[in-house]
Amino acid sequence: MDDTIIDETFADELRSACRTTVGDELRSITYLTEEDVEQVYLRSDLDRTADLIGFAEHERRGFHSQSAYRNTQLGEYEATIRMFENGYLSRVIRGSHGVWVTTDNMSMERFEELTSALSAVLEDHEPADG
Repeated sequence: MDDTIIDETFADELRSACRTTVGDELRSITYLTEEDVEQVYLRSDLDRTADLIGFAEHERRGFHSQSAYRNTQLGEYEATIRMFENGYLSRVIRGSHGVWVTTDNMSMERFEELTSALSAVLEDHEPADG
């Protein structure tokens, strides 16, 4: 993994947080910043055909759009969940970095648990320049 943007310990923590909360429904984990993207997990029965750069360009909008939801009666922004024909994409951004996770079908409660777990890991690994 010569072109990794996060260290193996951080990647292991992301994988562990996701596997613990999502279990076998976990499809993939992708880490992103405003400049970089790295897939840190892909379930073995899936192909590496996703356009990570295209997904990242779209998901990076979250770095800027979070401010649109500040000071609402809904409370603080926590995550974005997108529904697709074959699964879900959940994006969590904290500070200057974030992660999107794809899953099979699961309950809203588990998405909430996933958000909490990922938030904690991201906050523990906030980049020094973030």
